[in-house]
Amino acid sequence: MVRYKQTHEILKLISNRERVRNIGIIAHVDHGKTTLTDSLLAASGLLSPTIAGEARALDFLEEEQKRGITIKTANISLLHEFNGDSYVINLIDTPGHVDFTGKVTRALRAIDGAVVVVDAVEEVMVQTETVTRQALEERVRPILFINKVDRLITELRMDPKDIQKKLIRIITRFNRLIDVFAEEQFKDKWKVKPDLNNVAFGSAKDRWGFTLRQAQKKGLTFNDVIKMYADNRVDELREMFPVHEAVLDMVIEHIPPPTVAQKYRIPKIWRGNLDSEVGQAMLNCDPNGPVAFMVTNVIVDEKAGMVATGRLLSGSIEPGMEVYLINKAKKGRILQVGMYMGPYREVVDKMIAGNIPAVLGLNDVTAGETVSTLADMVPFEAIRYISEPVVTVSIEPKNTRDLPKLVNALRKMAIEDPNLHVTINEETGEYLLSGMGTLHLEVSLHFLRDMGIEVTVSNPIVVYRETITRPSPVFPGKSPNKHNRVKVRLEKLDEDIVELITSGKLNERLGRREVQRILMEKGWSAEEARSVWAIDNEYGNIFIDLTRGVQYLQESKQMLIGAFYDFIKEGALAREPVRGVKVVLLDAEFHEDPAHRTLAQVVPMLHRALLGAELASEPTLYEPIMKIQVQVPSELIGAVTSVLASKRGQVTSIDQREYYSVVNGYIPVAETFDLAPVLRSATGGKAFWQTQFSHWQMLPKSLVASVVSEIRKRKGLSPEPPSYTEFIPPGEHVEA
Repeated sequence: MVRYKQTHEILKLISNRERVRNIGIIAHVDHGKTTLTDSLLAASGLLSPTIAGEARALDFLEEEQKRGITIKTANISLLHEFNGDSYVINLIDTPGHVDFTGKVTRALRAIDGAVVVVDAVEEVMVQTETVTRQALEERVRPILFINKVDRLITELRMDPKDIQKKLIRIITRFNRLIDVFAEEQFKDKWKVKPDLNNVAFGSAKDRWGFTLRQAQKKGLTFNDVIKMYADNRVDELREMFPVHEAVLDMVIEHIPPPTVAQKYRIPKIWRGNLDSEVGQAMLNCDPNGPVAFMVTNVIVDEKAGMVATGRLLSGSIEPGMEVYLINKAKKGRILQVGMYMGPYREVVDKMIAGNIPAVLGLNDVTAGETVSTLADMVPFEAIRYISEPVVTVSIEPKNTRDLPKLVNALRKMAIEDPNLHVTINEETGEYLLSGMGTLHLEVSLHFLRDMGIEVTVSNPIVVYRETITRPSPVFPGKSPNKHNRVKVRLEKLDEDIVELITSGKLNERLGRREVQRILMEKGWSAEEARSVWAIDNEYGNIFIDLTRGVQYLQESKQMLIGAFYDFIKEGALAREPVRGVKVVLLDAEFHEDPAHRTLAQVVPMLHRALLGAELASEPTLYEPIMKIQVQVPSELIGAVTSVLASKRGQVTSIDQREYYSVVNGYIPVAETFDLAPVLRSATGGKAFWQTQFSHWQMLPKSLVASVVSEIRKRKGLSPEPPSYTEFIPPGEHVEA
């Protein structure tokens, strides 16, 4: 185990929570996050200054080094002197590629401030917008580092006046993001301005940077910077204005300590009683309060087992402590406590509130878990991922003897990456891997090969959602033994309610009264709003009970809810998940003998009724739509718009910049698999683009039949979906 010389100093300091800062570095891909992190590490004596900017020290996975991108988040604690005092900065370097935004989302839950890195040439890009929005939604305060200023001088040969114009435009665009996405109380307070010293300019690669205050103090102008580059005096610039001082000084000055940040962050991420013992302890970041540990990341260590990382918001944790995993409703015991130093964990005796510890011993823990010494603590709000898996591949081991190994590997990957969905097709025996995009899946498959598992991989498959286009008739259901009956109706939910559900803002944990209030605000009747039985936050569906005086209903309730969840996982049209549907239970009749209303009777009764009701409601498919941003020379805009038009895409805006243009638009995921060769061919290889999941959109009517047929054939089903009449029980009829 590597022992860093600063560990003992850091442990002394973290007991003073005013001297702690929890930050992340976020940005668009290739804008320089990891290069900046290297410089910060070098300044702290953790990396040789001679290789900073090239070492990619926190990219400790071989695949990250090879691709030059960050895939997993990495943590480290740094020491920094500011105005004669020492501070501990707990730093998380995050991925920039859109396929790994789930890891950014989880990292943001653990931190209070974010250094947003923007490329001076490329300016604010689509992923800059995405990660900034994520940060603001988590009440994480942003500060700005405009990187690669050297490129304005050496590549674009800009004069000081044009450089300043460009930098002002970047700051203005960044503040516009704060205007759009920040909550009202933070909009003005969190905007960045050079004279407030919360914007820095520099080059992470060349390891220099400064704020306006630092430049004015030493009388530096952009004209001087240009001359230093012309005279090959970059070393002098680096010595005068080391980038770590500019960035970390900003962090100390503008990112609040946990004692301040938790006062406004806790109400956002926790719905419990703020006046309770644990509520007050978290608001005050009390090291003597009950333990409240929010797990944001879990990795599976071959030797140590599960390693849970997250933010300790209250209390102190130490080895031997018995805790509760609130979501799992299980007890656990902490065996070891550590702090991160890059890929290594330093074992420590104790960690107190306000820090980001690593905990071993909690074998059932998953990302998003709430760990506490109180068995009845209200759990933290579920982490909301702004993207979701929309591309699937099926995999099989080349050697059948590798099957147990594959199952274990997939389990490990699913634990470490909640955005990677692993499902098993029982009928075909295929293992289905769903990810955020093709790169996400490619990297996951590389990890499997690293483990010595060779797999056969299918072509990428688009994930669709089923929905209905009109209310269903009242549809009957009868149990296999004919002793139980139900009547149901399906209705389409308004898109704003679906958004509330899938974002987690409307969920069962809010309590019945709060759910009722939100739904009545959205126009629901009081009767419907208070009759909610289940809310499906994964796909955006809701189940309500409008029956009256039905005997044995309460005894059968959980079985009926189970049937609801079975239905939304696989609809009748193409066995794809169901989205945006309200299931209404209108009437039911149950046999008085419990032996006749078992799971095997009640679940298929409602399940078949729901499948039939869907088929009677003119079902259709939603397809996933990507937001696309293409950076291209201005003379090639026409080529890009033609490609997008040929792929059912839509151009929403064209942003003209000095040396290139940015085409913004939308494109269906189904049209992106050959996008790279087509776009490269049309632009002579001069286009650079990025896509990210945006929303679900109904498939054009002209394509529904062919897409449904294709999906059904792939799943081994008949090409044509069944008729709703096949689901009407004998002797029953559908009511208008």
